[in-house]
Amino acid sequence: MALRPYWSGTIRLSLVSLPVNMYLAVNRQRAIAFHEIYKPTGERVHHALMAGDKQVDRDDLVKGYEVEKGEYVLIEPEEIKELKIPSSKVLDIAEFVGVDEIDDVYIETPYFIAPDGKGNDATFSVIRDALRAAKKVAVGQLAIGGRERLCRIRPFGSGMVLETLRYEEELREDDPYFDEIRDRKPDSEEVELAQELIRRKTRTFDPGKFHDHYREALQELIDARIEHREPREVMEEKPTAKVINLMDALRQSLREKGGEEAPVKPTRKTTVKSRTRKAVPPKSDKKAPARKAG
Repeated sequence: MALRPYWSGTIRLSLVSLPVNMYLAVNRQRAIAFHEIYKPTGERVHHALMAGDKQVDRDDLVKGYEVEKGEYVLIEPEEIKELKIPSSKVLDIAEFVGVDEIDDVYIETPYFIAPDGKGNDATFSVIRDALRAAKKVAVGQLAIGGRERLCRIRPFGSGMVLETLRYEEELREDDPYFDEIRDRKPDSEEVELAQELIRRKTRTFDPGKFHDHYREALQELIDARIEHREPREVMEEKPTAKVINLMDALRQSLREKGGEEAPVKPTRKTTVKSRTRKAVPPKSDKKAPARKAG
């Protein structure tokens, strides 16, 4: 069975046009879905569309924008579908930015991008490999899902992935949340121990080794009910005690990860100079992503 694209259109880079198909990358069929059931009879509940005390037909519905309390401007669904904006069928690449310049807080939904199968493989490969070699992502706008979305396109395996992005105004300002810690300076020796703990636990990311424990427990509950048995007991992990001494907790964590704890300088009497000395961050080849200004 042929895959049905979520969107088909053209990615345009200056005078280069690339017809593509876009497919949702998220597998929503893995989610466990429930229906609402009327407990006394076991019948499924269906929600009716009501206007006052009258049940209405879905075909009689239109969109309404409230301009005043109880007063609406009516818009037909077809009028919305027929809105003509440039990004409805063509995604124009506005600019290119570094692969790490867009903070993950802006990312919403991923989609696979593939050539439309009509002899555009070569152009697709050129754009994909050029982005990969330059370590850049393409940024543009696309009208899907009832609104114009900001998005980025980047290489992904042998294809590309488009990720819709949030606009800046969709994010809350971080001031109320970070105000109390904005000017707090950590102890340099504690930072060095934390860096060593991070180094020892650093791995190559493998998403396959992580799984949804909540979904598994929910599935076990469903299976047990079908099989008329008690669900297998899941041992709940108790939270660790509140950390009283951060330095001792970091040292103990390092010992549990194997080997001796990282050597640190002997504790000296605290002076103003030692409190303001900055910890040296670990070297990295990756540029830190840009963060939303607070």
